[in-house]
Amino acid sequence: MPKLSSKALIIIAFFAIYVIWGSTYLLNKISVTELPPFFLSGIRFLIASILIFSISKASKFSLKISKKQLINSSFVGFLFIVYGNGVFVWALKYVDSGFGALLASTQPLFVLLLMRLIDNKKMKPKSLVGVGLGVVGMYLLVSQQELVTNQDTLLGVFMIFTCVFGWSYGSVFVAKADMPKNYFVSSGYQMLIAGSILLLTSIAFGEEWTSPLHWSTNVQLSMLGLIIFGSIGAFTAFNYLLKQVSPEKVATSAYINPIIAMLLGWYVLDEILSTQSIVAAAVLLTGVYFITSKKK
Repeated sequence: MPKLSSKALIIIAFFAIYVIWGSTYLLNKISVTELPPFFLSGIRFLIASILIFSISKASKFSLKISKKQLINSSFVGFLFIVYGNGVFVWALKYVDSGFGALLASTQPLFVLLLMRLIDNKKMKPKSLVGVGLGVVGMYLLVSQQELVTNQDTLLGVFMIFTCVFGWSYGSVFVAKADMPKNYFVSSGYQMLIAGSILLLTSIAFGEEWTSPLHWSTNVQLSMLGLIIFGSIGAFTAFNYLLKQVSPEKVATSAYINPIIAMLLGWYVLDEILSTQSIVAAAVLLTGVYFITSKKK
């Protein structure tokens, strides 16, 4: 097979984190209505890691990893997968999938602030406007009356914001960290470590484990999509992009993910799109645009 150019790989990788990841909010929402969140995430990433290592072995990729790379992979795996995904899926029990995706769209704002604090990177006027719009959008999103009167939803919103913060820090960290050179193998180690931690967490919380044979067809198909497309495809593309382009550009997936998630949630699960949520989405995504766009 002819090798794809780096430009073609980057385009394919962006498609994966834009479109495929946008659909995982729906797949997680469908799965978490039937399965416990940490069991769901643990099974998803542990199976994905086994498949990744099997493919890597067949492709004769080197699976060697240094002590430093193992420590970094464990740290990043915790931020991205254990907390950033496991806790996020738990929060989806109380929050609509499209709404959760909108909250996750604040990632570029957090990345920008972290780069300012960690790398002392100065904020441009456009970025300051974007931060302002992002704050307004977040306020409009979380100040809706039905959220204020529902403590479970407020808890879900708060936990999602902590997940986004952890994911954002992981994005900034990975860009400079010593990780396995092969992005496929790097993803495999992160998923293996994180999947194991998630299953131990599931046991600690006393979650009930069930055989896939007892899952509904919708959950079986959703889990298959999460493992193959969401974990192996999109997550590997994400790790690849973090080493090829800047963290801010990778964070532009926040433009597309919420739109796809909201449309799928509305179409498949009949989730309600309030006028205030739509206005908040417009303000928030405009802020994200100002943060991530640059002058030509």
